[in-house]
Amino acid sequence: MRAVVTGGAGFIGSHLCERLLAQGGDVVCVDNFMTSGLHNIEHLMQHPRFSFSYRDVSEGFVVDGPVDAVFHLASPASPTDYLRLPLETLRVGSAGTWNALDLAASKGARFLLTSTSETYGDPQIHPQTEDYWGNVNPVGPRSVYDEAKRFGEALTMAYRRTCGVDAKIVRIFNTFGPRMRPDDGRAIPTFVRQALEGKPLTVTGDGTQTRSLCYVDDLVDGLVRMMAGEHSGPVNLGTPHEVSMLDLARWITELTGSSSEIQRVPRPQDDPEKRRPDITLARELLGWEPKTPVERGLRETIACLSSRLSQNAGAEHGTAIPVPEQGLTTGVHS
Repeated sequence: MRAVVTGGAGFIGSHLCERLLAQGGDVVCVDNFMTSGLHNIEHLMQHPRFSFSYRDVSEGFVVDGPVDAVFHLASPASPTDYLRLPLETLRVGSAGTWNALDLAASKGARFLLTSTSETYGDPQIHPQTEDYWGNVNPVGPRSVYDEAKRFGEALTMAYRRTCGVDAKIVRIFNTFGPRMRPDDGRAIPTFVRQALEGKPLTVTGDGTQTRSLCYVDDLVDGLVRMMAGEHSGPVNLGTPHEVSMLDLARWITELTGSSSEIQRVPRPQDDPEKRRPDITLARELLGWEPKTPVERGLRETIACLSSRLSQNAGAEHGTAIPVPEQGLTTGVHS
């Protein structure tokens, strides 16, 4: 299989590129490093079946040669990023998805949209099933991400119905693992960074709000299975392991051996109260469910973030850190 992965230099995208290569496929990674970096894929650059194109998929792109599958992951994904880049987030969710679907249609390729649990908004049913239409504030600050993904889902299904594209949708719940940025803004990297630096762990509100934590290797397995399957979705991919933010902060403090205290800060607007997927469809259609114990995943994530923070500290004292080369392209014409 020759696969195109948009957003392939990101946290999840880079792990997906690795998995596809390990399975014997050819991978074309397309990214503009808006919220990612060359460091995530630098170890793949000399692989004979890997090619990279520095491109903004919102502006359109062309891939020479046959393409069997298009995995569309390109988008800012953390609240810190999409609140900093609201217009870019809306653009990649609309124009970027349109361009990726056009590529799939022109190549006769399968297409997978990585949508999000944020399409459920602040849900009024728990756990969330795929037939739930959601409770999203369309004019709130988080809407730039929520509504971009909801539009992407509508566009994906329109291409499937109108153009005959074998298009599919997954809704990704909270995912964590190595290669998350220390300044990502999401709970796990934030808590880990604060704990390792001896700073207070900032828990928003009273900390009773919950998230479900799925290790990245398990999530990637679900993406690959969904692309290979026959169901169009949407299908939830996440773990039923639900944890409150206060308990997560305490857990990370214990795993890091930190003496940091917990500090309460105001909750952001429209921050969901509960988040846990019903994964019945994933089990039935894909034979998929998470396998990695959350604590094991947390330990590996902590180790990776600790190394990254040490590298960043080294950079401040003159140690060279790889910097993305603007315009870098290998093996792809666009």
